[in-house]
Amino acid sequence: MDLKKYLPFLQWLPDYNQKYLKGDLSAGITVGIMLIPQGMAYAMLAGLEPIHGLYAVTVPLILYAIFGSSRQLAVGPVAMVSLLTAAGISSLGPTSASEYLLYALTLAFLVGLIQFVMGAFRLGFVVNFLSHPVINGFTSAAAIIIGLSQIKHLFNISLPNSEHIQEMVMAIAQNIGNTHWLTFGIGVLGILIIKFGKKIHPALPAPLLAVVIGIMLVWGFGLTDKGVKIVGEVPSGLPSLSFPSFDMNGWATLLPIALTISLVGFAESFAVAKTIQAKHKNYKLDANQELMALGMANFGAAFFNGYPVTGGFSRTAVNNQAGAKTTMASVISAILILLTLLFFTGLFYYLPSAILAAVVLVAVAGLIDLKEPFNLWKKDKTDFAMLISTFLITLTMGIETGIITGMILSLLVVIYRASRPHMAQLGRVPGTKIFRNTRRFKDLEINKNLLIVRIDGPIYFANVEFIRDKMDQWLSERKDQTRMIIFNMESVTSIDSTGAHALYEWIQTWRTNKIDICITGTKGPVRDVLNKWNLIECIGADHMFMDDDSATAFFEQTLDSKSMEKYAPYALQSNVGKK
Repeated sequence: MDLKKYLPFLQWLPDYNQKYLKGDLSAGITVGIMLIPQGMAYAMLAGLEPIHGLYAVTVPLILYAIFGSSRQLAVGPVAMVSLLTAAGISSLGPTSASEYLLYALTLAFLVGLIQFVMGAFRLGFVVNFLSHPVINGFTSAAAIIIGLSQIKHLFNISLPNSEHIQEMVMAIAQNIGNTHWLTFGIGVLGILIIKFGKKIHPALPAPLLAVVIGIMLVWGFGLTDKGVKIVGEVPSGLPSLSFPSFDMNGWATLLPIALTISLVGFAESFAVAKTIQAKHKNYKLDANQELMALGMANFGAAFFNGYPVTGGFSRTAVNNQAGAKTTMASVISAILILLTLLFFTGLFYYLPSAILAAVVLVAVAGLIDLKEPFNLWKKDKTDFAMLISTFLITLTMGIETGIITGMILSLLVVIYRASRPHMAQLGRVPGTKIFRNTRRFKDLEINKNLLIVRIDGPIYFANVEFIRDKMDQWLSERKDQTRMIIFNMESVTSIDSTGAHALYEWIQTWRTNKIDICITGTKGPVRDVLNKWNLIECIGADHMFMDDDSATAFFEQTLDSKSMEKYAPYALQSNVGKK
């Protein structure tokens, strides 16, 4: 067994040098500083105490560093997964903070289990059913829901937990009059610092700066006495060992949201890992290994008081820009968080909740994509419809319903497109041996007695009726003038048993109606199928050609249809698959 395949850190560790350490140290410290406010903010978004966000960026980071195939991916809590966690657990109606935490730990364990099993069984391709328009529509809608969920912290007003935009907007409208303007001012200041801090200098840790300024304002001016809500006491010390629930009934209730987090989290993580890896040619990215690595990271969260984690866009980009060469950068980030937990948690006592809300709001603002819907409207109406449907359903019916609906829509579009392969009638370009689509090229030579058809795609159970209907339509339009059909199969990738039976029946019917058939351009695997099902003998080996020009010449030589009569009796009596 090749250990380097399953423990990718062994690929770079033997050659680790001072140059790598310099980049990893810079990136590790930079991302570690980012993780402190982000981890706390996202934990609050997930409905947990802020400390659990810091726990989620300790052991999970180290485990990913060992098992992950990406050398720049920064793993930890992200806004989308945090919202999904809150939405899933809130629907179960936990009665206490300890029960809520148990659900979060169990959810992390289930996410880890699903991802690890998917990776072990090489099921990374499943995420392909989350098409780009679906992810885009879902992400934009979820970003809006996340943003609205932070209004209660930004305005310091009481709002019920909900993931339906109509309920959230109604509640905000009813309570906006109770806004605590001092809290609102601190939150806006935090947004401005985070948003524009990078313009002062790219290396400036703007979120941490906003945290420091927020703490100083509250502590210096005694703003807690004036109604500003703060984080309060943050427990110090390393994350202790924790255990998820192994109650199967509890698993059944959490499974839908766990599956959603597993797929959405992996889709987000792998997308950014793939983008960054394209800039580094010294290693390869393995989708299935990434699934197992994320699974291990989530196991770490489950057993060390965290909650579900995945790779994040912004942190990974910063990690790469700051010079990360290997996953040692993640280990350094984790060490920085552990030092914070040991010695500096007391500094966060006066941290305003509005500042953490500002961190989340700025992060999710970039997730709302306004350009893509307009782009799809101009170029692909089907994908536009998928995006808008997923967007509206996620907004109005909830996160889980939105992503499940999006996956179903993606599958339906795949099935619809697979059941309607592109088919073209071909004609000869004058003076050449080249044949082209009669709908796309003008002045082609077309013989009214000869129908040349190209099928672009497999011939299988889902599309044989469509192919037959299209052929019947074209034959009908020719008003019984057709004497031969030439099937160009150069673009046919496969034929299943249903396709073989259908092809046999078509040959029978057409030859009964005095229409001969030839086949051209078959690839090796397709020819093997035709031979296996006895179709080459049925069609006639002398009716199989390399190209359309040869088949056309054969037609012109046998215009009296004697060759068709030669094979008609065999076609009528033969059984597909029997010799």
